[in-house]
Amino acid sequence: MGANRRLYLSEFLCLFLSIFLLGSPLFSRVDSKKDRLNFLLITIDTLRPDRLSCYSSEHLQTPNIDSLAEQGALFLKAFAHTPMTLPSHANILLGATPLYHGVHDNSNFIVREEFMNLGGHLKSHGYSTAAFVGAFPLDSRFGLTQGFDVYDDNYGSTSSQEFSYIERRAEVVVERALNWLDDQNTPWFLWIHCFDPHQRYGPPEPFKTQYKDHPYNGEVAYVDFTLGKLFAYLEENDLNDNTLIVFTGDHGESLGQHEESTHGYFGYNSTIWVPLIISFPGIKQGRIGQNVSHVDIFPTACDILSLEKPSHLQGVSLLPAINGKKLANRAIYFESLYAYYSRGWAPLKGFIQGDEKFIDSPIPEFYDLEKDFDETKNLAETKKLDKYRDRLAKLIEEQSSAGGVDSKQKIDREAREKLQSLGYISTTSTTRKETFTPEDDLKVLLPYQDKLMKAMGSYHKGKIDEGIKILKEIVAEREDFNLAYTYLATLYKEQNRLREAAEILRKGFENNPSSYQIIVSFGLFLTEVGQYGAAVDILEKGLALMDYDPELWNYLGVAYWKKGDFEKAQEAYERALSLDHNYPIAFNNLGSLYLSVFLIKKEPKARQKAIRNFKKAIELDPNYPSPYNGLGGAYRNAGNIEGAIYCWEKAVELKPDFSFPLYNLGLVYLAKGDKTQALSYFSKYKEMYYHSLSSEGKDKLDTLIQKCREKT
Repeated sequence: MGANRRLYLSEFLCLFLSIFLLGSPLFSRVDSKKDRLNFLLITIDTLRPDRLSCYSSEHLQTPNIDSLAEQGALFLKAFAHTPMTLPSHANILLGATPLYHGVHDNSNFIVREEFMNLGGHLKSHGYSTAAFVGAFPLDSRFGLTQGFDVYDDNYGSTSSQEFSYIERRAEVVVERALNWLDDQNTPWFLWIHCFDPHQRYGPPEPFKTQYKDHPYNGEVAYVDFTLGKLFAYLEENDLNDNTLIVFTGDHGESLGQHEESTHGYFGYNSTIWVPLIISFPGIKQGRIGQNVSHVDIFPTACDILSLEKPSHLQGVSLLPAINGKKLANRAIYFESLYAYYSRGWAPLKGFIQGDEKFIDSPIPEFYDLEKDFDETKNLAETKKLDKYRDRLAKLIEEQSSAGGVDSKQKIDREAREKLQSLGYISTTSTTRKETFTPEDDLKVLLPYQDKLMKAMGSYHKGKIDEGIKILKEIVAEREDFNLAYTYLATLYKEQNRLREAAEILRKGFENNPSSYQIIVSFGLFLTEVGQYGAAVDILEKGLALMDYDPELWNYLGVAYWKKGDFEKAQEAYERALSLDHNYPIAFNNLGSLYLSVFLIKKEPKARQKAIRNFKKAIELDPNYPSPYNGLGGAYRNAGNIEGAIYCWEKAVELKPDFSFPLYNLGLVYLAKGDKTQALSYFSKYKEMYYHSLSSEGKDKLDTLIQKCREKT
């Protein structure tokens, strides 16, 4: 995707500032751009410092990252402000915490345009700028593109079911970045992001075999190997002598510590302690034990590059620490709000100051990091916590934007599906409490989440009964664990136990009448099994609580449409679109409604409206297959056979197992006399859906296939 070239601060004439003098803490100002340092920022997703041998030799060797550390300053106690990819990179690139920029989670947040990021700041000072990112959470749609001449987030165009669709390997990212570097003459800023250590762990060979028992370590070793190619390029092209390099991770990975398998829930050091290495010509090499954080990278770069600092920066320059001076004993704010936004669980916020770490949650925590960096002994009961709560409240007040910033926005269908494929649950509406008890604490609820994931793991292995048993245990112990009801209903449906699926969803609704997940799941289930009136009742009860949610109005429209009440279905879809003017699913469903009206009443205006709405859905989301299928049907009924074929083939290209266009393409090619093409589509349809057809449907399909095989 193209770069966002808009600049939000006007360019102005300025003195060109130059490189750091070798062996000196002072800077020399010169006028030539060619004498200014380049800037290479490397961020590795989900990277624990203790998996780098420059931090710890216990697990594996990382010689290339080690070589960078040997040439620069390694920070032993660097911390992220949040254990999630998008907000963490916003912290790095904006030099401010989520309290300022308002991006708290990967889902439903977009960095607002008015914020000046590193790319924009360096662009305004004459730098060529480029970003090459490794995975979808940093897609250009989420707002980090400001100031980048190139923002390369092309993950390919394969099916969303394939892993390659939402991430690409480090070697691809680095290769594309090096191709860009080949063309650079002026000072440049290059950001490279590698996603590989993130779950699902799957390193390529030989690392897959070498680390078969520890695939996470294999991903780290692979990234180190790939970065070796990048560092070799810098050496071969004499770029080390005029390049600032900053290497860090966006967050860590628990790997089972504190009973968290990955990241995103807790705020322990297993997920917020990150590596940080800074290297530039003439740097005083060494290991620095002072507390630092992600927001310090922006001001540090400004000092090293001799650029003025934007006024909004919340971090401090680390150049004094690199030169042996002691930094002020600041409080470092952190938060973990993924579960709060996606589940309605208690929020988690805290701070680190010196060796003290305070975690504010319904079950508070306090740790002495000098004695207990792995946070195994909670000292909260031995402390007077009010002063720490007051200190946290003051910190939040100081770092929050004046008047507050809301960067929360509704993300589109494609974005939600891609984030879910990476393991992030994304909902547009979650009912959240105003006050929380210890029962809402992450430490209480996460074990149930782990059981839920174990149940779904059993399901994916074909052990559905085992999964059902685990989920039944969860709902018996925690009546308010919403996802357990919806997942249990899904497993019952897999076994065609529809009555039990309905009963568990009804029980979930009775126990959690304001749960968005249960309302939606129950309403859609009832629609699916033909209980349209009951579906309407459930969805309308949900809208009594959340009439601002366009998705609920859309689901209500589907129920009314299936019920045959086209007038109320139209009203529901239009209400959804009044709340979200760019909602492709609602436009598609409105198109399907008008097409139904045309097929029943033969009104040409209804067909025209159907075509208009299908086209609008495609305009908003060109990778959404359903409107192509609907538009194909409208074209077929208008006599535009070639238009119908194009649309249906496009739908199959986007979704190869899409039953309706597969079958329709077989029919239309057979009618055209192209029996070879017709047989191809009917055969694909039979391979995928023959087992689920009725006897009549099987006979009809077999007859059509036989016609394709008959000689003319």
